[in-house]
Amino acid sequence: MPNSSSIIRHPSSPSGWIGTDESGKGDYFGPLVIGGVYVDSKTKSLLESLKVRDSKKISDGVIRDLDFKIRSNCIYSVVVIGPEKYNLLYLKMKNLNRMLAWGHARVIENILMRVNCTRAVSDQFGNELFIKNALLESGKKIVLEQMPHAEKDLAVAAASISARAEFLRRMEKLSEECGFDLPKGASPLVDDAARKLVAKFGKEALNGFAKLHFKNTLKLDSG
Repeated sequence: MPNSSSIIRHPSSPSGWIGTDESGKGDYFGPLVIGGVYVDSKTKSLLESLKVRDSKKISDGVIRDLDFKIRSNCIYSVVVIGPEKYNLLYLKMKNLNRMLAWGHARVIENILMRVNCTRAVSDQFGNELFIKNALLESGKKIVLEQMPHAEKDLAVAAASISARAEFLRRMEKLSEECGFDLPKGASPLVDDAARKLVAKFGKEALNGFAKLHFKNTLKLDSG
């Protein structure tokens, strides 16, 4: 990554703001992905014309198309915490909300390296101080708004799309690595896939594919 002195910062728009959201939080397989998107008056009109909305309300195919357009037109950042890193951080932090806060803070910081901005919006999770405490010096100057159902915010919705698109890409790569499709979520289908993966590669291989603190791992031991 280039150092901050070599990065050209774009001037901020008075109405510009950053939105952040995550994908993969409830999925046993795959990474935790946090996305952030900066929206100003120019990109706001574009995103509205594209009917950008919460990624949970959009099909995977549309998400990929919208993600390409968001990345082509907006200042954004995506932080990926792969399964091995996720499991290591979870052992260290012992709290998913702290890990989420670390990821949200990093995408905010990454965007602030490219644009001057004074406001960020994220979904509310855990203690509202988690993200604020995780921000570095430049990020501490920003006004952070955390709200329930923040995906109604245009920038947060755009961030949810970029995060989800990256999650889907990473899941495809992991499925290729193990030789079969890894299902999303944490359902009985996921339990079946976990047993298949363990039978093929051994239980230690789960660390590279799954979030080990999920109850799905305990089910492997009991069944």
